Amino acid sequence: MDLDRAAVRIDSLWNDSITDELVEYVRIPAKSPHFDADWAENGHIDDAVEHIARWCREQPIDGISVEVVRLDGRTPVIVMEVEGRLDDTVLLYGHLDKQPEMTGWAEHLGPWKPVIENGRLYGRGGADDGYAAYASLAAIAALQEQGISHPRFVLLIEACEESGSYDLPAYIDHLSDRIDSPSLVVCLDSGAGNYEQLWITTSLRGMAAGTLSVEILTEGVHSGYASGIVPSSFRIARQLLSRIEDEQTGEIRVDDFRAEVPPQRRAQLEAVADTLGDDVHTAYPWKDDARPMGDTPLMRLLNRNWGAALSVTGAGGLPAIDSAGNVLRPGTALKLSLRLPPTVNGEAATRRLKQLLESDPPYGAKVRFEPEASATGWNAPAVADWLDRACQDASNAVFGRPAMYMGEGGTIPFMAMLGETFPEAQFLITGVLGPNSNAHGPNEFLDLPYARKLTLAVAAVLAAQAESLEDRQRAA
Repeated sequence: MDLDRAAVRIDSLWNDSITDELVEYVRIPAKSPHFDADWAENGHIDDAVEHIARWCREQPIDGISVEVVRLDGRTPVIVMEVEGRLDDTVLLYGHLDKQPEMTGWAEHLGPWKPVIENGRLYGRGGADDGYAAYASLAAIAALQEQGISHPRFVLLIEACEESGSYDLPAYIDHLSDRIDSPSLVVCLDSGAGNYEQLWITTSLRGMAAGTLSVEILTEGVHSGYASGIVPSSFRIARQLLSRIEDEQTGEIRVDDFRAEVPPQRRAQLEAVADTLGDDVHTAYPWKDDARPMGDTPLMRLLNRNWGAALSVTGAGGLPAIDSAGNVLRPGTALKLSLRLPPTVNGEAATRRLKQLLESDPPYGAKVRFEPEASATGWNAPAVADWLDRACQDASNAVFGRPAMYMGEGGTIPFMAMLGETFPEAQFLITGVLGPNSNAHGPNEFLDLPYARKLTLAVAAVLAAQAESLEDRQRAA
């Protein structure tokens, strides 16, 4: 591939078309079904689907077909196929559903208010990961413009990822003949350690999530009258959480939620720690003198990628401060997110978490843990030599720096699903979620220059895959 020529083609698409399309996409409040129970009636997901599918249909790509597939009662998916001249299939994946608004956006920004500032497109969903469909087709267009023979491409854009991809297995079954058996899977929904090189995700953590509720009274009672006799439901919840987590260190106490770090993954993270140094933690928006967990960059990476960690992501039963009287509340509810090492089974961990929280409740309180999501993480297969060379060559050519292998602390359920379904496939998991991009939080942004370069790097890897495939097929 002539990378200079490909860069002109890709930059032209981003500057003349893709950026404007993403601006309009950000305006669509296409919240994932978990955060919008009336998604079908509200129509925002359908709006996002049609917005992206329309642009895809307009692209002058040889042999392309674009279809919106809808199974009864499920969020739709966009399925694209691009005919190829090589006997193989490459699957490219992304999603278009979004996280909810979240508070804390800068005054001039907002989740559904696209703003381009200093080369960054602010707003919900652009980086996580509405850009994926556009970037995938731009990379394919660059191959075709240069007449590069390529395998058949299948692009799958779902609308349920932020809810745990619970609709996706049905679509994988429904589309199995069209997906076939891909030799390479490309996913653009992951992170980056910086905006200066290609980052390849080697592992993803799993998750056990749900709501813990503690009830001790049938109604609130004056705290002066009840405290000292009636235990605080919040304190009971704290006791229960201490069964899972050491509140002083954040260490998870339960062996079922831990896993050994494979030697290769540790070696890769050591290289990342050497490259990023303190940038491992300075990328976060710390308050004043707040400091991170872990004594070294490597320890922090190991914690995030291979450690279990508990977070309270929401609360119920707590009145706003300005309306909180001196009342001992009848109950407390906490929404929990337990991140799990990549090799821990998510469903088994969820069952264990429920058992630990509900057994032998303090003071005989009514305690329930209602699971909402569970996901098993993913640990990548060994990288084939051709893919490693392709990634290194692409990163050095596009960015002037080598590609890096790093785990991510989040979850992409699709990857574990595909890893089980296609155990022989190679995976290129990458993305634009670099420092401060803040997916799921306020002020989320897509770094536009990096997105263009990443698109070019993906195109270079796809060209190298096609060349390697031709060599292997000739040798056979």
